Order: sequence, then C-alpha cells, then structure tokens
Amino acid sequence: MGFIKKHYEKIILSVVLLALVGVLFLMLIVIMADKSKMEDAKRALIGGGKAVQLAPLDLSRQDEVVDRLKQTPSWDFTETNKLFNPVLWQKNAGKIVKVENSKTVGPHAVTIVRIIPLYFVVSLDSVDTNTVTPRYQVSVEHQAAAMAAMRRKVPHYVGVGESVKNTFKLDKIQGPAADPTELSVVLPDGTTNVVKKTEPFRRVEGYAADLRYDPENKKFDNARSGDHINFANDDYIVAIDQNEVVLSAQSNQKKYVLPYRQ
Repeated sequence: MGFIKKHYEKIILSVVLLALVGVLFLMLIVIMADKSKMEDAKRALIGGGKAVQLAPLDLSRQDEVVDRLKQTPSWDFTETNKLFNPVLWQKNAGKIVKVENSKTVGPHAVTIVRIIPLYFVVSLDSVDTNTVTPRYQVSVEHQAAAMAAMRRKVPHYVGVGESVKNTFKLDKIQGPAADPTELSVVLPDGTTNVVKKTEPFRRVEGYAADLRYDPENKKFDNARSGDHINFANDDYIVAIDQNEVVLSAQSNQKKYVLPYRQ
C-alpha cells in the first residue's frame, strides 16, 4: 500500500497511456477495415460490377413553386372592382339600365343573330336559236355589291368565244349547241369555271349579318360591311367575316370584335 500511495500518479498516467494506445489501435483496425471495403468496391466496379442506383430525388414541391412563379396573377380593376369603378346607371330608350359591366350596354351588348354568305352567281337562263349561231343568256349577280342597284341579276347575251367586258368570257360549251349541259366561262381573275344547265356557278364574295341591340330594342337586319349603325349614342361602321363582326366606333376609332357563336 505504501508503494501505491507513493507512486499513484505514475500508475494513473500509465493507465491513461495504455488506454490511449488501445484507442489508437482500435482506430487503426477500423480504418484498415474501411479501406479494405473501399478497395473491394473499387475492384468490383472495375471488374464490371453494377453501381448502386440512387433513389430519384423528389422535386415535386420545388416544381410546384416554379410553376406558381410562372403564373401571372390576373387582377381585374376595370369591371369587377367597385372601389375604383362604381356601378353606373344610364338612361337608354327611356329606361334606366344598371351598367354592371361592359357587356350590359355598348358594342359588347350587340347580339349576332346570324351571318349570311353573299355570292357571286353566274347562271345559264336560256338559249336563243333564232340566230345563225346560238346565243346564250347568261346572268351575273353580285350579291355583295356596295350599291343595292348593282346586286340585282343582270342578263348578258353571248356566243361561244365572246366576252362581256370586266364580267366573263364564254370559252366553250358541253353538249348540243342548242341545248348545252354546261358552259365554261373565264372570269376576270383568269379562273375557268363551269356553269351547269341545272346548277349555277356560285362563289362567296362577302357576308351580311342580322344584329340586335337589346338595351334599345334595335334590330339591324341584313347589315353589310361598310354600313353605319347607330346605338348607345355612337355611330359604328360594320365589317363582317364568316366568324365575326367588327364594329368601329366613329367617336374614338376603337374597334370591337364580336365572335359569331352559332
């Protein structure tokens, strides 16, 4: 006991040093084992072993954030917001109308009842056989002409090879001369078209529309491109296509496109 009491500090230091040596030895063993595993994995990979497939990353939340950033927020401060645009009341045709939005009155309140195609028509009406060579009564109709007088059916008498200035040329016929089954006519644009005895040649050259403006109980039947119509205290010029009507306001030259929904 006297020896221990006399040398206890040296004994404690020796125990600590032995423990430290033991820890270092264990660390060396662990390092050697890890190195051996890494070498085995490397040899397996070089020798044709398959690499471990990593699980795909879940980026759904990040993709959702990116998609939200791409979407531009839509704020309507023109109609639905009543703080900056209070509801208006207007007098139309003796009635007080609540103007809740731009479709209550004005061009957007116009209803397209129907759109009608207008044709350029060439037809064979009759054959005059009381001449040396038969002459043919061929009528031309421009339904889309600007002036009403020019829309009527106009007859022309021509023989084969003859022309009507700025209208057509009778190029040839099929069948008997006194009773042909069809005519070939050349139009001013250079196209050759067939006019059958029982079926005129027709080609769309414009459109007309029947319009209605309910706030003032107004109807505009057979409106054509270039016509002027008046409603909502303004004058509008009409332009018509197969699928839409365009109204041009004369007060500010603003255009309103109204799609035709059949």
